[in-house]
Order: sequence, then structure tokens, then C-alpha cells
Amino acid sequence: MFDLATGLFSNFQIGLLSFPLLIALIFLRIPLAASMFIVGLLGTWLLAGDMRMMNNQLKTFAFGTLTNYSFSIIPLFLLMSEFATRAGMSRALFKAAEAWLGHRRGGVAMAAIGASAGFGAVCGSSLATASSMGKAALPELQRAGYSGALATGTLAAGGTLGILIPPSVVLVIYAILAEENIAKLFTAAFIPGALAMLGYMITIGVYVRLNPGAERTLPRLAYIERFRALGPVWPVMLIFALVIGGIYTGLFSPTAAAAVGAGGTAILAFLNGGLSMQSVRESLLATAKTSGMIFFIILSAGVYNSFLSSALVPQTLAGFFSESGLNPWLILIGMLLLYIVLGTVMDSLAMIFLTVPIFIPIVAQLDLGLSAGEVGIWFGILVLMSAEIGLITPPVGLNLFVINAMSRDVSIAETYRGALPFVVSDIIRIVILVAFPFITLFLVRLFYPG
Repeated sequence: MFDLATGLFSNFQIGLLSFPLLIALIFLRIPLAASMFIVGLLGTWLLAGDMRMMNNQLKTFAFGTLTNYSFSIIPLFLLMSEFATRAGMSRALFKAAEAWLGHRRGGVAMAAIGASAGFGAVCGSSLATASSMGKAALPELQRAGYSGALATGTLAAGGTLGILIPPSVVLVIYAILAEENIAKLFTAAFIPGALAMLGYMITIGVYVRLNPGAERTLPRLAYIERFRALGPVWPVMLIFALVIGGIYTGLFSPTAAAAVGAGGTAILAFLNGGLSMQSVRESLLATAKTSGMIFFIILSAGVYNSFLSSALVPQTLAGFFSESGLNPWLILIGMLLLYIVLGTVMDSLAMIFLTVPIFIPIVAQLDLGLSAGEVGIWFGILVLMSAEIGLITPPVGLNLFVINAMSRDVSIAETYRGALPFVVSDIIRIVILVAFPFITLFLVRLFYPG
């Protein structure tokens, strides 16, 4: 072992000291992947005392990351998201939801939430959902007389459903990091995702009653017109049924289902006139760029987490908390609060890559009245719910900036204000899911008994 300075620091202490160094690099605006890579290599060198271990790790991690079959699902879902954006699904979904809900108080905003949930079911990306629904719904919300705060806040919150409603790219990454079953995680996300949609709609209903004049209702349509509006939505439902149904029935593996989804959305985009050779090239390039970024983060996280494991940080912390006598629920709540706080300065992927490899061993040691397999799945949904709050909280709420950029006459302060009621809804939902784990695990226990 390399004795840092005068040998005052143990391996575990060196591991702990890496956290403030990593956070400092991130605050200096060094990309997350580069920060973890630098700190991981530096820490490994301090522990090993030479470069050989680092060289071996780089070869092992690079080969393992780029040849791991499980990771192929990521670019496929990203490509599916690109094609879904170009297929014009968002407008069809919004018009269908508006036909059924537009006559209610806050109905057009509720329609935007419902359409966001539908688009999220074939997209898996929060930013893509927010961007697509912003283009489709923001003009309609403005035309219906909705205030800038309510319109932009609704669409920013609706975008988070892109990662809450399966399939979800973020949930796939959690499954890989935590070595959990992707199909079970998708199953577990259904009810919490539906609760998120319902909670947002209730939030809108309360908002428009507390703030009269924030919106106007549309004329009530006849039922024949409402059912006619559902016509263009059937391809979305078919793709969703193929992808999710194929996974649940065992017809497809998650990776094969992602390929089917990408193919289905490509066909739909072509039929709707949204796919040309140029747009295909753009979609493939965007997918490659995002995939490359994620794979570099995965590689860097592997280097950093290997260093932490060598320093016995996860193992020591897990032992400390299991023997501390602290209430396991307080430890869990503390972790979730940390996610909410980190979400104000980090994006969701950064938080998950940084924390999941450390938190999973700790959570596995807690006596929460659930089996080890159930804890990992339940905790994954809670992490996802907590992380998505960061997408609509300042100062780094990416969805807020995406939607605000589309509405030039709305200040960012108004968008912040419009998103706050939805943050409250998110926190209430997390409290419910923490208090009643069976809500999250109900479908998992139903479809995967034993």
C-alpha cells in the first residue's frame, strides 16, 4: 500500500476523501465521466503504489464495457426515442387526450400530462418527452389561455414521465449497475408511473381552482368525435404492447424488445412522413453521441467504483450502518433526501452512476421487512422517483430549461414557480411509496411469484 504523505490515511479514509474531490471536480464543470475516471485512477494508484494495476483495470473495464451484451439495450432504446420523436406521435396523443379532457377545468394541461405518459411509454427519455410534448402542446395551452407558469410547469413535469413510465433508459442503467432484472423493474414501475400521472392531474385540478383565470376550458366534444381522435393513437398502443408485452410474456428479451420497438417506431415515422435519409442519419448520429457518452460514464464509473471497492468503502459503510443501531427506515429516508438535494445540482444519470454502487450494499443490509430481491427493485423505483425531481427543480432542472426555451414570453422564474406544485406532488408520491412498499411490488409479486 502507498502511504499517502506520512501514512496518516488508511485505505478507507482515502476512499472517503475521494468524494469531496469528485464533487469539487464536478462543480468546476469537468464532465462527470472525466471526473470519475481521474479520481478512480488516482485512488487506485494511491492504493497500489504503481501503474500496473491501473493498466490492467483499463484493459479489463474497457473490454468488459464495450462487449457486454446487456449494454446493447441502451442505444436501441435511445434510437427508439429518436424515431418516436420524428413519428409525430406526440401530437396524435395530445389531440386524443385533449378530445376527452379538454372540456374540464385544467383539462388541456391534464391532456398534456396524459399524452406525455403515452409518449413516455414508447420513448424512455425525459428530455425527448419534454421536447416533443412541448412542441405539440405548448401552442395549444397558450391558445387556450393558460398562464405561462402553468403551461411550462405542466410540460416540464410531464416530461419526467418519460423515465417513470416503462420502458425507461434510466431504469435500464440502474438495473445494470445494481444487477437487477430489467423486466421486473419495468413491471414495478407501472403503478408508480400511473400514480405520477394521476398525481400531476390532481395537482393541475387544485392549481386552477386556487388560481382562477390561469386557464380556460374547451367546448365539450361529442363521443363520436372523441373516439375518432383515438384513431391515430393505435400505432403507439401497438408498439407499446409489442415491447412491454413481449418482455412480460417472455416472447422477447429486453434487448430484443428494444430492437422491435426501434423498428416499429422507424416504420411509423416513415409512414407519417417524418423519416428520410437525412433524418435517419441524424437519428443514428444522435444515438451514437448519447450512447458514447453513457458508455464512457459506465467505463469511468467502473474505474471509480473498483477503486472504492479496493478501499473497502461500500463494505465498511454497509457494516457500519447495519451495526449502528439506527432505524433502517431513517437510513433509507436519508438516502432519498440526499437524491433530492443532489438533484438540484446534478442530472439523474450522474446521481445514479455515483451513488447506486455505494448505496446498494448498504440497503441490502437493512431490515426493511422485504426479501433481498424485492428490496433492490423497490429501492430502484424510489431512486428513479427521487432522481426525476431534479429534472424540475432549479438550478439544474433540465426539463425546465427545455420547455422555457420554447416559450420566449415566459421568464424562467415563472417556469420555476409553475413547476413547484408538481415537486410537491412528487414528494407526496415518494412518501406513499416508502410507507407502502406493496404498491410498488404488487405487479412483480403477481407476475413473478416466488
